[in-house]
Amino acid sequence: MLQNTGKLAGYTIFITGASRGIGKAIALKAARDGANVVIAAKTADPHPKLPGTIYTAAAEIEAAGGKALPCIVDQINDAVEQAVEKFGGIDILVNNASAINLTGTLETPMKKIDLMLGINLRGTYLTSKLCIPHLLKSKNPHILNLSPPLNLNPIWFKNHTAYTMAKYGMSMCVLGMAEEFKGSIAVNALWPKTAIQTAAMDMLGGSGIDKQCRKVEIVADAAYAIFKQPTSFTGQFVIDEDILRKEGIRDFDVYAVEPGHPLLPDFFLDQQPEDLARQMKEHGATPAFKSGKTSTDSASTGPVSDMFNIIRGVLSPDIVKTTQGVYRFDLSGDHAGVWYIDLKNDAGSAGSGEPPVKADVIMTLDSSDFIKMFEGKLKPTMAFMSGKLKIKGDMGLAIKLEKMMAMMKSKL
Repeated sequence: MLQNTGKLAGYTIFITGASRGIGKAIALKAARDGANVVIAAKTADPHPKLPGTIYTAAAEIEAAGGKALPCIVDQINDAVEQAVEKFGGIDILVNNASAINLTGTLETPMKKIDLMLGINLRGTYLTSKLCIPHLLKSKNPHILNLSPPLNLNPIWFKNHTAYTMAKYGMSMCVLGMAEEFKGSIAVNALWPKTAIQTAAMDMLGGSGIDKQCRKVEIVADAAYAIFKQPTSFTGQFVIDEDILRKEGIRDFDVYAVEPGHPLLPDFFLDQQPEDLARQMKEHGATPAFKSGKTSTDSASTGPVSDMFNIIRGVLSPDIVKTTQGVYRFDLSGDHAGVWYIDLKNDAGSAGSGEPPVKADVIMTLDSSDFIKMFEGKLKPTMAFMSGKLKIKGDMGLAIKLEKMMAMMKSKL
């Protein structure tokens, strides 16, 4: 891991979304140098599902050797004024706060779109605008946005246009402000090469996702490496692993949640479009979409029917009691058709056609990938995050289905 040098001692760092996850990790890294850290986040009271508040983060920062100022971000202007009043200025701004909702255009409520655009784009722009007058007075000012390179390959838009627009808005702030304040403020973006284990990732990915992730410390170390750069280092879209290799880091297993386990690549990073098909196949996505057959006899024979025979064999009242969900599968490809698994009623049931009651979750995917998922050869998390599997409905119930898939392995 990248060693602390003490270079941030006395610096004031304003971090949005610093009560947990990547934001808190960056805060703690700076605190070990003796930095002043402004924790600008919305969680003042404990969240029922997410760990940490601005006050628990402040206590950790103080314990690590820094000085902390917890601020609720409802009024960002007040938070900036409090920071300047307490610490005398602002040297570094980290725009880390972000909202995510990975749904398509018809499935995304305007409330969610407003939230993503409000936090990711407007929040980043506004916080930068308010901090810049103070940053201009610093000896080595930096703005760092936790946002991806501007990859315009349509694959990164098609399944979650609203999220991509909001996230790319943060990156466009880098592009514009780096040029606008060239020579005065370093403005850069930082993005992880792999998925990072955070509370948000656990909620999105479900059980087992952590093994495919790196720890938040890799992003904190990369941010620290950027803060050491002069203001001439600007307009860069930095990938965490790349800058750490330049810093001399060679052992990346120390950052892995489970060293040696295959890692899940992060969004937006198919740098060579001609390599996209290969990358997608490797990580569970679909490089070409088949129109699919619509023959009606595929329901009675074939590999999907065989798989459902196995599924019926593992159904039990216990699974129904712990799951309480009805699933519908809209399959395309060589064995297209509609199938269901009812894990809500009686002892459970499964078969072809519409479910006997309204489905809580609808999963859309290629029939060959459905088989691979239930055989344990394709991780649902990878399929979902890369766009191969589309899920409509209760995401929590979708994650519960993975437990049934795990049980299937022993039957195959």
